[in-house]
Amino acid sequence: MAGYRNKRLIPTRRTALTMMGAGAFAWAGTTLARAATGGDEVLTEAKVLRDPDVPVAGNPDGNISIIEWSDYNCPYCRKLEPELRQVIQDDGKVRLVLKDWPILGPVSVTAARIALAAKYQDKYHKAHDAMMGVSSRLTESRINELLASAGVDMDRLKSDLGAHAKDIDAILKRNNEQAEAFGFNGTPSFIVGKYRVPGVLTINEFEQVIADARKAKMN
Repeated sequence: MAGYRNKRLIPTRRTALTMMGAGAFAWAGTTLARAATGGDEVLTEAKVLRDPDVPVAGNPDGNISIIEWSDYNCPYCRKLEPELRQVIQDDGKVRLVLKDWPILGPVSVTAARIALAAKYQDKYHKAHDAMMGVSSRLTESRINELLASAGVDMDRLKSDLGAHAKDIDAILKRNNEQAEAFGFNGTPSFIVGKYRVPGVLTINEFEQVIADARKAKMN
């Protein structure tokens, strides 16, 4: 092990994940994080773990959740992707919640919106994998090439981008508000069970934090 507890893993102050009667994430001595406007609670279980509009990979009925905030133009997200997926596949009981968090410029926003639009033709995961699987920085034309090659119906995609623009933008807004409420500063960032993981872990470190999250869940 690389000493993840000391170097990378931070037990979150904001989410002890002790469930309140209202089904909200709780933490000692503070109140629920709220959006900057409107006073809406942004760190409820339903919104963070169970947002029906946010795609899920791995085992949807898994006994532990990993929530990932990522950007398609983030080289660290790309580097981590195959290793994280291997851990999840080997474990078999992990639910991976994929929060698109485009913070690296306009092309990142375009990529995130396109991936979420592909969801309406059940091609989100194909779009996600295609964009995460490249090593060079994305451009809009490159995104279109990748998705077309992945079997995404581009005419349908364009139509869904327009028809569902408000819904897509609302998802991205929720993802951003949650990331900011958790205090994340960049991608990739994770919640693993009761822990906040702001950065990249090795395979062994991810396996260990999953094991620790399961133990903590029992307490």
